[in-house]
Amino acid sequence: MSHVHTEIASQPECWREAARLADSVADRLPRPGERVAVVGCGTSWFVAMAYAARREQAGQGETDAFQASEFPTGRRYDRLIAITRSGTTTEVLDLLAALRGRVPSTVLVGDPTSTAADLADAAVPMPFADERSVVQTRFATTALALLRAHLGDTVSALVADAEVAVRAPLPIDPALIEQVTFLGRGWTVGLAHEAALKCREAASFWAESYPAMDYRHGPISIATPGRLVWAFGDLPAGLPEDVAATGAAFVHSRTHGYRTVLGRWSAGRTPVDPMADLILAQRFAVALATSRGLDPDAPRHLRRSVVLA
Repeated sequence: MSHVHTEIASQPECWREAARLADSVADRLPRPGERVAVVGCGTSWFVAMAYAARREQAGQGETDAFQASEFPTGRRYDRLIAITRSGTTTEVLDLLAALRGRVPSTVLVGDPTSTAADLADAAVPMPFADERSVVQTRFATTALALLRAHLGDTVSALVADAEVAVRAPLPIDPALIEQVTFLGRGWTVGLAHEAALKCREAASFWAESYPAMDYRHGPISIATPGRLVWAFGDLPAGLPEDVAATGAAFVHSRTHGYRTVLGRWSAGRTPVDPMADLILAQRFAVALATSRGLDPDAPRHLRRSVVLA
């Protein structure tokens, strides 16, 4: 079994640990009303997007997400949150160094001995969620689980959904699909971007991602039989019908076929959390790699951390 298989399956326990950790590091995380910037690269950037939208949705304060190299240094923020699994990513280190003494910073990091942990004013080490894989899965979702716990989200319910998602059958056979587009709304737009990245990284597979409301403004033109549209969170009215008319397959946690796969649905029950849906998308990406004869632990042209000269 690959490293990434094992790490995907470990996410429920990692999220439990993150919920336990959240209270003890609360003083290092944003306070209600603070103006906050959240940064990362790749997967960590998409997690930053999800947290930023979720924090604003919770009424905690203005929150922006940036790719670390694109941070607008002229803006004023009360706190910077950096997310980096390795703590060695060049763009994150450069930003932490540039803002040192100007903006209070906290880094969520897998390696507590890393340079990022030294450069930030405060660190939230999560070595229990660090990974051997190049393709990042559990560290990113665990960081988001910790941040959501700090916002007051019920992580125990999230973990219960995750325990279903790590063992449920996939909603569709990856071998039947030639292209996939992931969609999200609000805080799940970041999850959609992350799901598409997993397919590109693990399987070198054509995957796109968009805000769900923007999908009909052009991207739907590539939908056709043999392709897949996978949506996270709330759906715009009429979107399932519009996708069905193209002949493309459609996956969403509230559609009948997906309910049957998850086996947890009945009248009046709360839908599966979109982060649990992301676990299914991670597993879909790994299954894609396997079906294409690729090793998901050895993605093309990628390293575990991008360290630039």
